[in-house]
Amino acid sequence: MKLIKPKFWNKKFNLLTIFLLPVTFITILIIFLKKKISKPIKYDIPIICIGNIYIGGTGKTPLSLYIGNELLKLGKKPVILKKFYKEHKDEHNLISANFNNLILNKKRDAGILEAKKRNFDTVILDDGFQDYKIKKDLNILCFNSSQLIGNGFVLPSGPLRENLSSLKEVNIIFINGEKNIEFEKKILDINKNLKIFYTNYKPVNVDQFKGKKLLAVSGIGNPNNFFQLLLNSGLEIEKKLTYPDHYEFTENELLKIIKEAKSMNAQVIVTEKDYYRIKNFKLDEIKYLKVSLNMPDREKFIKIITVLYD
Repeated sequence: MKLIKPKFWNKKFNLLTIFLLPVTFITILIIFLKKKISKPIKYDIPIICIGNIYIGGTGKTPLSLYIGNELLKLGKKPVILKKFYKEHKDEHNLISANFNNLILNKKRDAGILEAKKRNFDTVILDDGFQDYKIKKDLNILCFNSSQLIGNGFVLPSGPLRENLSSLKEVNIIFINGEKNIEFEKKILDINKNLKIFYTNYKPVNVDQFKGKKLLAVSGIGNPNNFFQLLLNSGLEIEKKLTYPDHYEFTENELLKIIKEAKSMNAQVIVTEKDYYRIKNFKLDEIKYLKVSLNMPDREKFIKIITVLYD
């Protein structure tokens, strides 16, 4: 979905939130009915679902890549499965650049059958928590500590794809960023069996940007997370440019950005996801921040994963 999130999604009480509540009630009703009529199919291959309920920008794909590579270390043969959306080629390219096994299919159930035919032993479902036709062996939801659940309302009154009560169907919560005891208590009140883990992004190539003024460009779900990561890494942002998630840049737009950066003696920097959307333009003046996912409780998490194969 291409959107720039409205600011009122972050405010607890707002006239727009109240005005949109009738539509939100319809959204909730549709989700309820979809769950009621769906009969989840159990597949004889472990399915690990990496999803979210906060729309966009929660780190599903980086976590999918992390889990995929950890399973490879365990001697498994995992595949990342994504539902094919033409406008999501940035994520497809990002995964392909960091992981050998990717299946794209317009239907997730067909993708699972393809994974079995190709002798993979684990399906990592990158997004798909809202696909109620598939029985998952492990449901993982991602949050970012900077947004968490926003104003707590379901679309369009707020940024949630479904109600917090859906956490009853979840096994593991990943929070990217700072520890939040209050949020932990809130979600554990809904599901006391939840296992909560924290992750953070570690910049890999930050040194090449030290001492430079940056024109930071972001077309991801939560652009401020990228800008804050740059600042936390001790980098200087001269100007920020924000675009909708999955934004399709034209070459002319990028050339104008490069020209503007040169006028202020700055370096253009984008996210890795943005880079894989514009890579084919071969514009050497545009660099990206490479990050790796750090998981402090890795060993504890791996123990949970290995139970799937007992």
